[in-house]
Amino acid sequence: METSGKSRGTASRFVPEWTTRRWLLTGTSLALVVLLGLSLCGAWVFARSTAINNRLVDRSSPALIASVQLESALINQETGIRGYGITGRSEFLDPYREGTARQRAAVRQLRLLGGGDPVAARDLAAVDDRAQRWRTLIADPVATSADPVPVARQRAEEGRELFDSLRKAVSAQQEHLRAERNKARADLQGARAFRNGTFSAMALVILALAGLVFVGLRRGVTAHLDRLSLDVRKVAAGDFAHPVSGSGPVDLRMLAADVEFMRTRLAAELSVSESAQAALTAQTEELRRSNSELEQFAYVASHDLQEPLRKVASFCQLLERRYAEKLDDRARQYIAFAVDGANRMQGLINDLLSFSRVGRLLTDYVDVDMNELFDRTVDSLGMAVEESGAVVTHDPLPVLRGERTQLGMLLQNLIGNAVKFRSPDRTPLIHLGVRQVAGAWEFAVTDNGIGIAPEFADRVFVIFQRLHTREQYAGNGIGLALCRKIVEHHGGTVTVDPAHSPGTRVVFTLTDTTGAAPHVPAQGQGALPRARRP
Repeated sequence: METSGKSRGTASRFVPEWTTRRWLLTGTSLALVVLLGLSLCGAWVFARSTAINNRLVDRSSPALIASVQLESALINQETGIRGYGITGRSEFLDPYREGTARQRAAVRQLRLLGGGDPVAARDLAAVDDRAQRWRTLIADPVATSADPVPVARQRAEEGRELFDSLRKAVSAQQEHLRAERNKARADLQGARAFRNGTFSAMALVILALAGLVFVGLRRGVTAHLDRLSLDVRKVAAGDFAHPVSGSGPVDLRMLAADVEFMRTRLAAELSVSESAQAALTAQTEELRRSNSELEQFAYVASHDLQEPLRKVASFCQLLERRYAEKLDDRARQYIAFAVDGANRMQGLINDLLSFSRVGRLLTDYVDVDMNELFDRTVDSLGMAVEESGAVVTHDPLPVLRGERTQLGMLLQNLIGNAVKFRSPDRTPLIHLGVRQVAGAWEFAVTDNGIGIAPEFADRVFVIFQRLHTREQYAGNGIGLALCRKIVEHHGGTVTVDPAHSPGTRVVFTLTDTTGAAPHVPAQGQGALPRARRP
C-alpha cells in the first residue's frame, strides 16, 4: 500500500482533488440551471405572445367590429327618421327603433371592451354625446310629432350638421380602433419573430451544452478510463511488467493505484510461482530419470541375479549328492537351508521382475474377453483349486480393452490368494462379480476365507507387506501390490471392502472403452453363475 499512497500523493499535486461523482454532480447542476433559465425564458416568451394575441383577438378586433355596428345602427336611425319626416308614414320608424336597440348594445360592448383605455373611453363618450344631441334635437321631435313633415323640413339643415358631426366622431373612433388593432398586429408579429429567435437561440444553447457535456465527460472521465483500461488489458494479456498509471479525477487515480499495487503483488507472486514451477519441473525430470534408472537397474539386476542363484542351488545339490556318505545330518540341513534360500531368492527376483514390467513395457491394448481369461486363469490354478476343494464361480463378464497378460496376472493373484487364505473350517467359495458403473466396470472377488482385518485394508497393497509368517503361508508379499499396479495402469482403483465378513472382498474397477455388455460363454452349462468344482 505504500506504492499506492505514493502514487496518489504525487498525482494530487497536479489534479484537483475532485472525484468523478463530484465532477458529474457539478456538471449536472450547471446543466440543470441553464435548462431552468431557458425554460423560464421560453415561458416568458409564450406568455408575452399569448397576451398580445389575446389583446388582438379579444379586444382590438371586437371593438372595431362593435364600432362599425354602432355606425350602422346610427345610419339606420337617420334613414328611418328622414323617411318618416318626408312621407309621414309610421313604418319608416321601424329602422329607427331597431337602430336604437342596436346602438345601445354596441355602446355596452364598447364600454366593456374599452376597459381602462382612456382614448377609447373618450371616443365613445364623444360618439354617445353627439348621438344623444342628434336624437334629442332632431330624431325624437320628428318621431313624436303628429305631423312630422313640417318639423323635419324645419330641422333638416340642423339635423344634417348634427349627424355629420356624429359621423366624424364615429370615424375618429374607428380610426383609433384601427390604429390600435394595427399596433396589436405589429406587436404580435414582433412577438412571433422574437419567439422564433428565442427558441432558435435556446436550441443552439442546448446543443452547445450537450457538446460541452460530451467534451467534459470525454476529457474529464472517459479518456482517463480508456487509458486505465488500456493498461489493465495489457496486464491481463500477460504483460505483467507493464505499469498501470492513473490520471483524471481522484477516485480514478486511486483505482489505478490499487490496480497497480495488485499488479506488483501478482507479478511478485507469479515470479515466485514460476521459479517454483521451474524447480518442480527440474525435480520431476530428475525423478523421472531416476525412476527410469531404477527400473532399468531392477530389470537388469533381476536377470543378472538369476544365474548366480541357479549355480548356488545347483552346486549345493551336487555337493549333497556326491558327498552324501561323508555328510552328517547337520551338513545336509545346512545345504537344504542354502538351496531353500536360493530358491526363495529366485522367486523373489521373479516377482520383482514382474512388478517392474507393469507399465514399463509398451504393449498394445486389445479386446480381452474376461470370460475366456477367467477360464484360463482357473485352469492354471487347477491343482490348487482341486486340492482345496474350492468352488469358483463368476457373473457374465464383459469384453474390455487392456493388456491380456497383465489382466491374467491380476485374476491369477486375486483368485490364488482366495484359495491360499481359505478357512480350514469350511469349503472355499470364491466368486467374481461384476457390475457396470459410470464409464467403468466394477469387479469384486469375494471369498469366505480367513479375511483381512480392517486396520490392514490399505497396508496389504504395499510391496513386501506380509500379515503372516512364511511358515504359515508362503509368498513374498508382492501379489496385491502387483494387482494395484496393474489396475492403476488400466486407469482403475482397487480396495478391500472392510465391511465384508466372513472372508475377503477385493473390489477393483477397469475403464469401459468398448461398451460391450456381459455375455455367457459358449461352453457354459445351464444358467449363470458358471462354477468350477473339484
